Amino acid sequence: MTVQLGILLALFCAFATNLGFLWKHRGACAAPPVDIRHPVASAKGLFSSKWFAIGWGVAVFAWVFHVAAMAMAPLSVVQPVIAGGLVFLAVIAERFFGLELGKRQWIGVGCTAIGLALLAITLPLGGSAHSGFSVAAMISFESSLLIIGTLLVMSHKLGMPHEHHGVALGVAAGILFGVSDVAIKALTHTVGTDGLLGLLSPWMAATLISSVLAFYASAGGLQKGEAVPVITLTSAAANVTAISGGILVFGDPLAHTPVGLIVQAFAFTLVLVAAWLTPAPLRLSGATA
Repeated sequence: MTVQLGILLALFCAFATNLGFLWKHRGACAAPPVDIRHPVASAKGLFSSKWFAIGWGVAVFAWVFHVAAMAMAPLSVVQPVIAGGLVFLAVIAERFFGLELGKRQWIGVGCTAIGLALLAITLPLGGSAHSGFSVAAMISFESSLLIIGTLLVMSHKLGMPHEHHGVALGVAAGILFGVSDVAIKALTHTVGTDGLLGLLSPWMAATLISSVLAFYASAGGLQKGEAVPVITLTSAAANVTAISGGILVFGDPLAHTPVGLIVQAFAFTLVLVAAWLTPAPLRLSGATA
């Protein structure tokens, strides 16, 4: 029942995360532009916006559910469930935030739902919530993706067109959130074996650094890009990063049979296709949020 409870907590996390994202987008658009060179002033400007502060509070609430879910279930189980947040995002954005979704977006919702159902059917029963990990693999994985995320944050200075910078920041934020998730998963292992002394590890530093960078990248992306495309790509990048970390760093199992592997690969593909379909152009409807 521990894994099942972890999945339930991941569902709550998915809903709260996307609701918080939409509120943060509303607030970020009303706040002064984010400038990473002035982090204190940028943070003050963001939190002076009521909706951003509310969205951030909801996001913290979702993060607590996320940590609890990762402590109870393998990372590669938790993250596909959270990827189902695309379903919540589509429904909430259209019904409550005045965004009208097209056919492509609803196909994306269907792909996500089918993909998650197939993953649930094919997941092996032997996964451990507290899988051990290789320190060398953890360092390689975390440092490589921290560098990639940082380069994406600076992409506008490296020649990327200005109109794509919001999307690049969203992807960067997702990668950095994923780096933080993998580090937090490592912390659940060290705390489980060493108690509170397990918090005094390099993975705590990785969690803090990636979380701070992700905060500013996400806020900047929400200011410069459209809500649903940026949020979708942030979610997709975070989930792909965390799922990869679960498999590559923690050795989370895939299906044990060839047929199961094929079905599971197809399920992962459907989730990725959903992430590709959902960012299609959106139109503001006349509804009042």
